[in-house]
Amino acid sequence: MSSFTIYPAIDIRGGQCVRLVQGDYDRETVYNANPVEVAKSWETQGGAFIHVVDLDGAKAGHPVNDELIGEIARSVQVPVQVGGGLRSLEDVKRLLALGVSRVILGTAAIEDRAFTEAVLGTYGDKAAIGIDARNGLVATRGWLETSEVQAEALAKELAGKGAETFIFTDISRDGMMQGPNVEAILSLAKASGKTVIASGGVTVQDDLLRLAAHANEGVGGAIVGKALYTGNIELAQAIAAIQALK
Repeated sequence: MSSFTIYPAIDIRGGQCVRLVQGDYDRETVYNANPVEVAKSWETQGGAFIHVVDLDGAKAGHPVNDELIGEIARSVQVPVQVGGGLRSLEDVKRLLALGVSRVILGTAAIEDRAFTEAVLGTYGDKAAIGIDARNGLVATRGWLETSEVQAEALAKELAGKGAETFIFTDISRDGMMQGPNVEAILSLAKASGKTVIASGGVTVQDDLLRLAAHANEGVGGAIVGKALYTGNIELAQAIAAIQALK
């Protein structure tokens, strides 16, 4: 079985660790006032890679919480990947210099193809493409807008430009605790021929096991947010269960 990684999520807004429902900024729950302590906790529980989203940055169109993100990256030994508002090579360079291991391009992958290709060409696997879809169409600007671009078509095109990792979110499932859209995740992996990290909808440990069963088909991991914060999933227990599949 190919490797499958659980990515505990830290969504930052106003300097705090929060969760939104379906990307709605008016439907926010604050889970912790100190994202750095949250990151340390995930590492202590066995997290091998931490996923951070700068929600303020996603909305503003440029990184907002980069100093805090740098503090998170320095506070843990495991790699950290970051998305939210990355629109320039300077933004990417600065975050990587702060200790971030991988940046995630979302809106820019649709709106600025030259920039996206430049990042892929310069930084290779230190850049992932975040594809957030609503009814199969790519959403942009912190999910506030929906494009006319099909998710699978975008993945296939950018795989040809050097993208090795995609993070796929089915917005309809995000924060709803309804389980991931496994069919759509597999379709994207097949279309791109690359690694896809699932995001949105993971509710119970069995959801992770269902996804991990497809590791040999390109499903390389899953981002877990709300289910960890509510206690529906215990990180260390889920990691052990996935390791037992091998």
